[in-house]
Amino acid sequence: MLRAQGRAVHQCDSGWVPVFVDQEQSISLMSVGFLLESPDEAVVWRGPKKNALIKQFVSDVAWGQLDYLVVDTPPGTSDEHMAAVEALRPYGPLGALVVTTPQAVSVGDVRRELTFCRKTGLQVVGVVENMSGFVCPHCTECTNVFSQGGGAELARLAGVPFLGSVPLDPELTRSLEEGRDFIRDFPQSPAFPALSSIAQKVLSEAPARLS
Repeated sequence: MLRAQGRAVHQCDSGWVPVFVDQEQSISLMSVGFLLESPDEAVVWRGPKKNALIKQFVSDVAWGQLDYLVVDTPPGTSDEHMAAVEALRPYGPLGALVVTTPQAVSVGDVRRELTFCRKTGLQVVGVVENMSGFVCPHCTECTNVFSQGGGAELARLAGVPFLGSVPLDPELTRSLEEGRDFIRDFPQSPAFPALSSIAQKVLSEAPARLS
């Protein structure tokens, strides 16, 4: 997604130097993938070793002055999620941006994620519904492939903000797979206004909610 495959991580006096993904060095990235010898290598580690690496990614990476630190996690409420929350807690307020798809199975999983957030004292910035429908590129009609409204209903029941729905969009997939600038290259995409609106809500509401 960020065209960072094969990049090397170096050491400095403050720890690991993250990989910068743009010439202005405005976006930096750290991944366990940079530490593997092969992109096909599997990380077969038990919990304590994975948790230790998560803590290292927080405390032993020379992040510098940040506006936002985004931690992308897989679905679930595992030890790794606890390790991330505990490692980041000393550095200031935290917030979770929870993403679901419309299906009942996904909504049920994400409901447990919201319970996890409450139990760990992690504030929820809001809920986003992904893959909420497919907009036909020819007639612009939206077809709800999976279901409809699950994310909004989940947010309503949980008493947290609903930030918006993102439709299925082949151009967005293409942008991610090719590592292209979605905002610059696909401004006519039906997913563009949805993502733009969600981003603006996060940027405007997060400081107040996380204070």
